[in-house]
Amino acid sequence: MTKQLPKNFAWGNSTSSMQTEGAWNIGGKGKSVYDDRLATDDSSNWHDAIDEYHRYNEDFDLMAEQGMNFYRFQISWSRVNPTGDGEFNEEGIKFYSDLIDALLKRNITPMICLYHFDMPLHLAEKYNGFLSRHVVDAFVRYGEEMVKRFGDRVKYWITFNEQNLYHMSESFRIAGYLKGDRTDDELYQISHHVMLAHAGIANYIHEQSDCKIGGMLAYSEVYPASPNPKDILYARQINEFLNNDLLDVFVYGQYSNEVMTYVKNHNINMDYQPEDDDVLIKVASDFIAFSYYRSDTISAELVPEGTIPNYYLDKGVKKNPYLKASEFGWQVDPLGFRDILTKVYNEYDVPMFPIENGIGLREEFEGSEIQDDERIEYHREHIQAMKDAIFEDGVEVIGYLGWGLIDIPSSSGNMDKRYGTVYVNRTNHDLKDMKRVPKKSYWWLQHVIETNGADLSDLK
Repeated sequence: MTKQLPKNFAWGNSTSSMQTEGAWNIGGKGKSVYDDRLATDDSSNWHDAIDEYHRYNEDFDLMAEQGMNFYRFQISWSRVNPTGDGEFNEEGIKFYSDLIDALLKRNITPMICLYHFDMPLHLAEKYNGFLSRHVVDAFVRYGEEMVKRFGDRVKYWITFNEQNLYHMSESFRIAGYLKGDRTDDELYQISHHVMLAHAGIANYIHEQSDCKIGGMLAYSEVYPASPNPKDILYARQINEFLNNDLLDVFVYGQYSNEVMTYVKNHNINMDYQPEDDDVLIKVASDFIAFSYYRSDTISAELVPEGTIPNYYLDKGVKKNPYLKASEFGWQVDPLGFRDILTKVYNEYDVPMFPIENGIGLREEFEGSEIQDDERIEYHREHIQAMKDAIFEDGVEVIGYLGWGLIDIPSSSGNMDKRYGTVYVNRTNHDLKDMKRVPKKSYWWLQHVIETNGADLSDLK
């Protein structure tokens, strides 16, 4: 008998607010750190995105026609609270309330992400973002209010997109940090404060609602570049410092013993206060969410002596000769996807939820359907790897969400790097008409969803 995915398996899309909404200065929205960023030769500004603020009904119709039953979107903190820690903006809250109703009307289950790098500008300028505990308190206040407003209709929540990025050099760019020396102490303070903010909302949800919440990681499989024992050590340390350290809190309510020993031995001041124990120990996760795009390999010989494990990947990545790469240099590795699903589930025994997956490609619409066979192959291989994790390894998986399955600017603002099964007619510097045009992959994924993942073959 052919093994089947559960009937309620989630198939859907995943996005952020600044990459979709536009409408940066209307509806009572305050500025975020993205709103003053200028266009460059290979990126757009953040003022328009794909104009989801005005066009979400059109896009939800496309998602519903494709068969999607799940959508993870993000609330813009500065749209619902213009300064981040002041009065709430009822017009912004109504926008999301109407958006949620539009999803439910189409039988699409909503999932809310509360933060995707777009710190309210006021909190960045006045407090240096999550370097300050004031911003932790402001985030918890904001998050609790959103749960109060929407928790009756939205049952799936995450706090921070790709929370382990706050443990890496990327942290300073995404935490609202505008000034300072980017010290190791500051890195660890930001990552700890972000965890306290996550804990505040996770604990509130579990104490005050029937909603589900989980932690989310950006999970790249990292292999040793060779059998050199030091490469193997570095690969293991990367996983411990950038993944397990957070998973231990998400599931067990305490940081990794190895990481905390390193912090103590190296006299790192992470602003850990005695009362923080009481907040973290109560944390639990109903699922583990993660993004997955690629794998990396680490070569210890490329990493300068004295580099903290959090920064190994900045220095020591080597190309894997066994994998092909996208035109943007990301190495495609579906087996790494399976390995992450299986090893994390084996270790933590919590349902897994991959909520971002996809491949960025350059595409231009010239009047006929875009033949994005490379995207179809990418999703086919990763969905098959996920099925292998489920059926061969026994992993409990909630669903599979693609990233930006209607084209959006990339995380750097580059409209040339497209992930969608639907083309959006704009470029980095020309908004054109933003017409939505399904690609070949749209119809392929529609059939995959229609068969609940049973048939991944090419359309006849």
